[in-house]
Amino acid sequence: MNTLAMVTGANGHLGNTLVRALLARGQTVRAGVREPDRSPALDGLDCQRVYAELQDPDSLRQALQGVDVLYQVAAVFKHWAKDPQAEIVEVNVQGTRNILRAAAEAGVKRVVYVSSVAAVGHNGQPLDEGTWNSDQRNPYYRSKILAERAAWECAQAHDLSLVTVLPSAIIGPHATRLTDTMGFLAAVLVRKLVLDPHFHFNFVDVRDVADGLIRAAEHGRPGERYILANRHASSLAEVIEALNSLSPGWRLPRRAPKALLLLIAWLQEQRARYSQQPAELLRSQVQMFYGVRQEYCIDKASTELGYQPRSPHDALRQAFAHLLAR
Repeated sequence: MNTLAMVTGANGHLGNTLVRALLARGQTVRAGVREPDRSPALDGLDCQRVYAELQDPDSLRQALQGVDVLYQVAAVFKHWAKDPQAEIVEVNVQGTRNILRAAAEAGVKRVVYVSSVAAVGHNGQPLDEGTWNSDQRNPYYRSKILAERAAWECAQAHDLSLVTVLPSAIIGPHATRLTDTMGFLAAVLVRKLVLDPHFHFNFVDVRDVADGLIRAAEHGRPGERYILANRHASSLAEVIEALNSLSPGWRLPRRAPKALLLLIAWLQEQRARYSQQPAELLRSQVQMFYGVRQEYCIDKASTELGYQPRSPHDALRQAFAHLLAR
């Protein structure tokens, strides 16, 4: 018997990729978006489009009627806002509570909740699902930590069959609008990075994450977390190596001292306060990322879900191919 799967945030990078993956498996898919009539990422896809706004509980209750499996993908993904507590943290936390309460009321049988490795953190060692991040200086990281904790509280309170998945830095095709992560690669591509920030991101292909979500719905154990990342992080040198394998000619810029990056970030934040244009670099990002490799143990997802991501090099190469073709 065919089940009805609903994907929130279906117009986003991961959301629309997940919709495509579910449709390819013959699933009936309901795509939850803010503007059903203006969702270009879903054009040409044989899915139902419904209005679903995480801050509108009534819309969620209606959208979830008859749904068997909920993929909760929608979230605010940005690091800067004029009022980060209200625009990032509270939106993600309250949105989580709203969607899971609505899922319980609608009798949804299975919920796959998309958290982030931000809720695990990073310290240069291969961290696993038993780790919770205690560093909440960055508002996006704080929102993901608190939102996932809220998800577990709601699941317990409403007896929901919940699994959470924690992707790392998602890259790859079907990005109709550039996320912060894809924006970083785009900056490399147009030679905007004049200094090496000495950041080491853990890149993972969006298609591998989408596959991992489906596997979590089918095989994940209720009450468990699953990290969907790669085993190793990539330096800027490795990012450029992947780009050069596709289109030679890029060089690694000189490494920036941490003190210089902190000064640049402070200046960016001051400018953003008055211009209302997002800061491209925050001091909290420099403090979290500088010189620290984002390493994760993915044994649990590999063993229990059969999760096998493509290598960071291949993921980066294919992401650059997508950007070059835009």
